[in-house]
Amino acid sequence: MNPTGLDELLQHPSLWRASSAQGEEKVLPTGFRRLDERLPGGGWPLDTLIELLLPLHGIGEINLLLPALRTLCAQDERSPRWIAWLGPPHLPYAPALARAGLDPARMLVVRSNASRPPGSSLWAMEQALRSRACVAALGWVDGADGQSLRRLKLAAEEGGTLGFLFRPRERAREPSPAALRLLLEAHDGALDVHVLKSRGGLPGRVKGVLEGVAGG
Repeated sequence: MNPTGLDELLQHPSLWRASSAQGEEKVLPTGFRRLDERLPGGGWPLDTLIELLLPLHGIGEINLLLPALRTLCAQDERSPRWIAWLGPPHLPYAPALARAGLDPARMLVVRSNASRPPGSSLWAMEQALRSRACVAALGWVDGADGQSLRRLKLAAEEGGTLGFLFRPRERAREPSPAALRLLLEAHDGALDVHVLKSRGGLPGRVKGVLEGVAGG
């Protein structure tokens, strides 16, 4: 078949093409150009679970999310929803959030409590993701089995909510159903992002996404 005939065949309305059956994934730009260039689709995948693995808290992980959180809240003005903080290691500082362009009144904070049964933080995050009352849910947990993580991902899809799960770096060796897994490292005053897993993409590293962060 000559090239012209092949082109005509491919344009025929009766021809089914597998690529056309797969809808484009919805994404939200991270606000950091070089990170967007590394991520499939050019940003955070929406309505799913994203896992951020850290050597320690406070290395710039919240600053990495601020542009996306601002965008989500701006898109949600007509029917404001919460940003849920589930078990954060430190209470969000309202003046800093306001300076970053987020309304502190739209933050819902659930403190962790050692007296609560194991798994309560995962349960709370699942409810927040599924409720449709939150535009995003940020959760901090250590151990979580595959079934719990799959429940979080499914809840995010059902609730149309973006979920960010913060876990220790040591958990990188464990399998995870998260659509995107990033390992964050502070190096020479900058935040490096290692893409460990991305749906439809390849592993890679983006150096110096954020400058002036803690750590060494």
